[in-house]
Amino acid sequence: MGDEVPDFRTRASLGDDLTRIGLRAGDTVMVHAAMRKVGPLLNGPDALSNAILDVVGPEGTVLVYTSWDSLHDDLMDDDGRVLPEWRDHVPGFDRQASRAVRMNGIIAEFVRTMPGAHRSANPGASVAAVGKLAGWITADHPQDYGYGEGSPLAKLVDRGGRVLMVGAPWDTMTLVHHADHLADLPDKLVCRYEVPFTGAAGKTWRVVEEFDTTEPVMEGLPEHYIEQIVSAYVAGGAGCEGLIGLAPSLLVDAKPMLEFAINWLEAQPKPA
Repeated sequence: MGDEVPDFRTRASLGDDLTRIGLRAGDTVMVHAAMRKVGPLLNGPDALSNAILDVVGPEGTVLVYTSWDSLHDDLMDDDGRVLPEWRDHVPGFDRQASRAVRMNGIIAEFVRTMPGAHRSANPGASVAAVGKLAGWITADHPQDYGYGEGSPLAKLVDRGGRVLMVGAPWDTMTLVHHADHLADLPDKLVCRYEVPFTGAAGKTWRVVEEFDTTEPVMEGLPEHYIEQIVSAYVAGGAGCEGLIGLAPSLLVDAKPMLEFAINWLEAQPKPA
């Protein structure tokens, strides 16, 4: 072995970084993280999730957007129904066992499987949470329009929560989908699709309806509109930026971020 010692980030050093960026005891915070940008970690992603829990303390709560790791979107007909030849093979959503979608980063699955974690029951919009308000935030998640009223996102705002982007691209800020739901926009794109659920009675199917989050919610919006919204918000002097480990990071308060996003969306040119 050589004499070089890896420059590891630790739970304690990450806690110091989180405190410097403005995270506080008692915070309810939704976290998006690109773990590779944080740098080498002792104990991997758990170092970051536990550091956040250390800072927010016993009165705080940590949320992650999990969705679920299903690929059956590609197996549907034009009406959003799973093709007959695939129906027996698509696994049902089980909020206790279904993996977090991989595109949301490894932190989502790590938090989902932490001791004491709760997960909401809307498959595509599901959120996992740990901490004081985890049960309340994840309870009674509407199956239709899961980014709207009564959702974990709505509760995050209601609680005066915050959003922390740890090296994550700003266009991954899920809170803006709550703005998509609330903004007064014409002809929002709606999608309807079948989702299988696993329960005591076996697999059951349900058609879910929501505003389309795979595309800009209104025709004419730029493809990377979420990034533009967050960038404009920060350019106006809002939010706190800093390094967490090696990752350029951003901490914003959810309510003013949401209000800014709604106003930005409603100010855009409407389709002819």
